[in-house]
Amino acid sequence: MLSHLRGLTTRGRAFLAAGLTALLAGVGLDQPVLLRAGLLVLVLPLLASALIGRTGYRLTMSRDIDPPTVPVGQPAQVRLTLANSAAPPRGVLLVEDLVPYSLGTRPRFFLSGVSREWRRTVDYRLRSEARGRFTIGPVSVRATDPFGLVEYARSFRSTSMLTVTPRVVPLRGIPIGGAWTGSGDNRPRAFATGSAEDVTVREYRRGDDLRRVHWRSSARVGELMVRREEQPWQSRATIFLDNRIGAHRGSGISSTFEVAVEAAASIGVHLIHRGFLVRLVTATGENTGPQWHVRDEETNRRSLLDALAVVGLVERAQLETSWLVESGHSGTVVAVLGRTTQADSRVLRRMAAHAGSALAIGLEVDTWVGGTATAAPVSGLGMLGWRAAPYRAKDKLPLVWEQLGRSGQGTRAAAGTHAGTERGGR
Repeated sequence: MLSHLRGLTTRGRAFLAAGLTALLAGVGLDQPVLLRAGLLVLVLPLLASALIGRTGYRLTMSRDIDPPTVPVGQPAQVRLTLANSAAPPRGVLLVEDLVPYSLGTRPRFFLSGVSREWRRTVDYRLRSEARGRFTIGPVSVRATDPFGLVEYARSFRSTSMLTVTPRVVPLRGIPIGGAWTGSGDNRPRAFATGSAEDVTVREYRRGDDLRRVHWRSSARVGELMVRREEQPWQSRATIFLDNRIGAHRGSGISSTFEVAVEAAASIGVHLIHRGFLVRLVTATGENTGPQWHVRDEETNRRSLLDALAVVGLVERAQLETSWLVESGHSGTVVAVLGRTTQADSRVLRRMAAHAGSALAIGLEVDTWVGGTATAAPVSGLGMLGWRAAPYRAKDKLPLVWEQLGRSGQGTRAAAGTHAGTERGGR
């Protein structure tokens, strides 16, 4: 009883206080009518607590989000299904689903007419103007007695995930260039004492089917080897996103970093549709997703957008370049840059040197936060081996992308001449 009395509502506490006051006044003034009225008002919350406590109420809940991944600004439909397999609660059920603040107010539903073997579904929509991965739930259920004196609260533990990906802007095809490199299993491993069978195996990569493991070769070389499969040659592209705090301005959805993320998503999806295998690299190195180890276009697209949905700003002074050594690939690199410094020139030159084709979009970050451009981020990139185009606040990404395509490859030749002169000077 005491545990249920803790669920007294404001009305229930008022009844309890009024009944106790009337009871004491009736005893003190020797007024039987007042005594009986106070006793009735005092007992009513206690009876309501007993009624709620004896309710054998077993609710089950399931939640479906359709679709579980949506672009920024697009709605997702959430369906809650509740069922009762025991005696019905008396009164009304208040169902509330917990959602992050950025997705709006918590959806609430009042359900009545609950009976044994009762089942009910309720729907609501979620829409986010900010990308991210959000936890939906848990659901809380509150039952009240018919007089609203006592409240019985329970909470489910299950939660669901909603992923909001960056907005993707359609882009037109432009001349990209770059070397075409084999994908997947195009590079066999050679053995000094190998047989013809050894030529058809390669190192194991995360995500490979274990049924393809070649145990004899694995035992000989001391590491897992898998059988190669002949695959067509396919071009690869790297989307480099500078996510350093110092490279961007603004905050929230109006920051220049969000503009850069949207540009990276649009370019990445465009390249995937053109047949590229695309991976994401940030200032901290390569994303851990499986972009370059899957050939399915939809899987590659989903992996890229999922990674961009959660990428954030980092406190970092210099750009990470270990991915250049580890990858060993010379495909196309498309960089989305914010504010760059002279200290970044060496890294950017090295990135361009490792790329079959190096393209860059540079955000003039000052124009995006109400200022004027003080230094174009693309200035000097031509001498570093990049084809570059500026991206200002009033520009449209498709037009910037087309301008990048018209930039030509003369800067690439100039960069090669400049680099050769430097090497010769040394």
